[in-house]
Amino acid sequence: MTAHQEKPTNSRSRNSRRKGSGHADERSRRTRKVRLRGGLVTLAVLAAAGCGVVAWLPSAEHRSPTAAATEAGGADAEPTPSSSQRAVEPTESSPSVTSKPELPEEKEELTDEKGERDEKEGKDGNGSGEEREGQLDESDIPLSGPGTFVVAPGVSEKAGKGTTLRYRVEVETGLQLSVGETAEEVERILADPRGWTADGKSGFERVSSGPTDFVVKVATPGTVDKICGEYGLDTGGSVNCSVAQNVMVNLKRWLLATPVYAKDVEAYRALIVNHEVGHFLGHGHVTCPGEGKPAPAMMQQIKGMLGCAPNVWPYDAEGRLITGPSVP
Repeated sequence: MTAHQEKPTNSRSRNSRRKGSGHADERSRRTRKVRLRGGLVTLAVLAAAGCGVVAWLPSAEHRSPTAAATEAGGADAEPTPSSSQRAVEPTESSPSVTSKPELPEEKEELTDEKGERDEKEGKDGNGSGEEREGQLDESDIPLSGPGTFVVAPGVSEKAGKGTTLRYRVEVETGLQLSVGETAEEVERILADPRGWTADGKSGFERVSSGPTDFVVKVATPGTVDKICGEYGLDTGGSVNCSVAQNVMVNLKRWLLATPVYAKDVEAYRALIVNHEVGHFLGHGHVTCPGEGKPAPAMMQQIKGMLGCAPNVWPYDAEGRLITGPSVP
């Protein structure tokens, strides 16, 4: 039997290869550790500087056991920068967290609202404006005047078939009242067929100069009180009177009327003229003839209607005198 001699193995060569392989693996692990630690240090520096970074991590097969443990968050893991420590680089599409949002400009809106309120409430801010235009109250009426008068110019045609009575129309100096318009209104009243011309004895003609039978004077309450007081009448700054040749019309009543006629001031002006001219013609006061009947023009309606219906004319449309029981 032939014995084959086994070739001796080169154990030194194998050991060298094993050692060389082991050294290579160890160098590779050390290189990866150095790179990982360098990357972590770089990350920490950049985070502290406030810069955004993108970290590249090796694939799972190339990671060191230490890196794997860190990612897994194990008990032995080395600390990693927390989310609060990582900085995010701001971009144009993502505004900074610390930037304040722009607020709407509210001042203009408030101003506009105030402007709208000013337009609704009026310039004086009390809710008046146009609603108050043309309206008067007693505070708008001057209490006294100079006591001198402006004569309405021009003349009128004769009204009525009776004896012609010539008259003037005057307005106290300084009043915001048209003398011409006031004269025209008195003319219309005295020429109305329901007026005193219906008695068949009286006619009226307005003049601006020459002899006159009576004068219709529109004056302030103080002036009316003074002229009427000279004849013993107390008008109390509120009512009218007829004394001598003077038919005195209180400005307050001419402009404001009374509560009964507040919505028809022109009608009340007719009552004033008819009542006071009636006194000049010799007619005295009468009272209400009965419930619901027309109030006579010679009734003192300013003191109350006493059940009568408002009426401003001495005669009705049929030419009949509207009268009532005499008042002493």
